[in-house]
Amino acid sequence: MLDSIYIGATGLTSFSEGLSNISNNVANLNTPGFKGSQLEFLDLFYRHQYSGTMSSRGSGVETGATVLDFSDGEFRQNGNDLNAAIDGNGFFVLRKDGEIYYTRAGQFEIDEDGFLIASTDGARVAGLQGNALADISVAGKRSNPPKATQLLNFANTLSTTSSTFDVQDITVFDSLGGEHTLTLKLTNDSANTPGRWTFELKENGNTLSSGEIKYSGDGSPIAGWESHSFSYAPGSGAQPTQLTLDFSDSTYFSAAASTLKVAKQDGYAAGFLSGVALDSEGKLVLSYSNGQTLKDDRLALAWFDNLAALQSQGGNRYTVYGETSRILGQPGTNGMGKLQTGGIELSNVDLAKEFSELILLQRGYQASSQVITTANEMIQQLGEIRGRR
Repeated sequence: MLDSIYIGATGLTSFSEGLSNISNNVANLNTPGFKGSQLEFLDLFYRHQYSGTMSSRGSGVETGATVLDFSDGEFRQNGNDLNAAIDGNGFFVLRKDGEIYYTRAGQFEIDEDGFLIASTDGARVAGLQGNALADISVAGKRSNPPKATQLLNFANTLSTTSSTFDVQDITVFDSLGGEHTLTLKLTNDSANTPGRWTFELKENGNTLSSGEIKYSGDGSPIAGWESHSFSYAPGSGAQPTQLTLDFSDSTYFSAAASTLKVAKQDGYAAGFLSGVALDSEGKLVLSYSNGQTLKDDRLALAWFDNLAALQSQGGNRYTVYGETSRILGQPGTNGMGKLQTGGIELSNVDLAKEFSELILLQRGYQASSQVITTANEMIQQLGEIRGRR
């Protein structure tokens, strides 16, 4: 009967460890990227006897490995453009103090040195350059150089009823990012040549260039007469620029008034970094004050053919502990999931399941304690038998 007490004690010990595992799962219910675990139970060794028939007697229970559940957690928006969750396979790759860690918690920020880091402990987020891991940084990209205007695209209509028309306040930029205001003065010359308009491009009253546009009978520009290019030299140290006036999107027909306007110009002033975000492909999107954007470095993701080789290290981190092959890729490639940005992946702990497991553990603990109590009472009864003699 003494062995029954020891067997019952193994049940108490094992169910206590099971309770600890459930407690850890429930405590991390709101931990971003947390993966719940299941504790395995194993029966202990058996004693075998043979006396005509084979009989076996077990020695109790012990706890085995803790198996992690790597299923996806729910995605929740939080409005942070540098937060991301992986929809499918993959782990973010972090590097700190010469160690490599893997995580599903995509809570990132830019540090004072310009590196993309995990907001919890400052570990640097790795990107992939070729086949090698590399830090992701905005250093050296905090400003966007100016671009001189090379194209002015005009759209809408020149009316047959207009004798003249001016397009005023045309903004262009020089090679240094300087802003200039031009005026396009157009004159209807259809009385001499049907569908012909002449123009002068002026700055501060001075003519920069002149030319003509010709329209066909259906009101569309005639090929070869729909654009005009010239060398624009704004001075002030800026380099001369080949500037093209493009009227291919304009029309010429009878209308109440002319509505020709600048639809697009391709120059801009210098800009400074105003925002950083991640897109669904894991690219760092840099936004500048001049309206320009730049898609830069791309996050690396890792996956493993044996997820059981990953070991939790706390802080939403995993390291490789067992035998496995690592696969590196980028979001949406090599079987990796795409990113959901502007939010985080929540814990995948199922509270209903954990409470159900909790009830089973409690019943198992009660039953094991009852076995110990019963064995103890039987030993006491045996002692009383001896006392009555």
